[in-house]
Formats: sequence, C-alpha cells, structure tokens
Amino acid sequence: MAEGSDNNTGSDGVLSSLMKEIFTSPLNIGLLAICAYLLYKIIAGRRAKPPPVPVQPQLPRMKKRDFTLEQLREYDGKGKDGRLLIAVNNKVFDVTRGKRFYGPGGPYGVFAGRDASRGLATFSLSEEAIKDEFDDLSDLNTMQMESVREWEMQFLEKYEYIGKLLRPGEQPADYTDTEDEQGDDKKRHCYRKEVTVIKVAMSHAKSSLLSL
Repeated sequence: MAEGSDNNTGSDGVLSSLMKEIFTSPLNIGLLAICAYLLYKIIAGRRAKPPPVPVQPQLPRMKKRDFTLEQLREYDGKGKDGRLLIAVNNKVFDVTRGKRFYGPGGPYGVFAGRDASRGLATFSLSEEAIKDEFDDLSDLNTMQMESVREWEMQFLEKYEYIGKLLRPGEQPADYTDTEDEQGDDKKRHCYRKEVTVIKVAMSHAKSSLLSL
C-alpha cells in the first residue's frame, strides 16, 4: 500500500511540476495560446459553410437597333441593369454574359461600351486604341483588317448581334421582331460558311508550304 501511495504521490508531483513549468513561463503560455487558436480555427473552418454565390438574373434579349458612339457608351456595364455592349467592325454585340472579361475591372474592360475594332486589330488594350470619334479603320493594313474580321466572326458566334454602329449622319434602321430573328440566323449561317472557307484555304496554304 505504501508503495502504491508513493507512486501516486510521484505521479502527482511530476504533473504538478509540469503544469507549474507551463503556466509560469510566458513563452510556454504564448505557445499554448497559439496552439489553442489554431485548433479553434481548424474546427471553426470545418463547420463554417461558404457564403452562397449570388446568381445574377439573366437579362432579357435586347431588341435589335443601331447605335451612335454616344449611345453605345451608355452600355458600359456600369448601368442599373449591367448591360454591356461592344462594337467590332461596325457591328454591336451584347457581351453581358462575358462581363468578367469585358466588364469594368476585366482584362478587356477598356472596350466596355466602346468600339473595340482598332484595339483588337493592333492587340492593344490602351485607351489610345479607343477613338472618341467614328473610326473607319482606313489606316489599318491588310493583316490588321483580317484580324478585325476574325474577331467579328468570333463575336458573332458567341454573342448576340444587336445592330450596326452608325457613321456620322447615318440614320438607324427600323427593325421588326421577325427581321431580328431571321437576320441573326442568316448572318450566323453566312459567317460560319465564311469561317469554313478561310480555314480550308489556310489548310491548303500550309500543305503547299510543307510540300515545297
């Protein structure tokens, strides 16, 4: 019995000494507090649920119409409904669903509500590539104009075509709902055909070069 009592007394003494060493040393208290904080963060992180991602309501399809440069600037993604339009090669597209690219703060945000043709043709994202007046692109070379047309085809395939970018003094066309649908389908068909022709031509050109 005496031996058992001595063992208990020894264990209590070691535990008491260990606790005294921990709680009397500022360094040990600090380390203990850090460990407790990290443990709390781990447990709380497992229990916490990520906040729900807000789902933006999809905007109704915009009625087909033509735009002046001034009217186009109104659709820079900063309006109440967040509508975002961009012009490419005198054609206006609704790129609202590509807002993370073309909207404010996006990598191509400089084009929001503007004519992006020159910037896309010259691979420039600076504001110098954006004109405040109508840009007829007459000073671009053949390769740059070809780049503009390729961008135009990509936009037509991916985004809704809304209407023309008007030249100074040009009057807007009056579109009907039927013309909207038929015109869009017809344009898409023509551009798909044109893209196919270009791809075939490029393939033949590459084959000819390789055979030389």
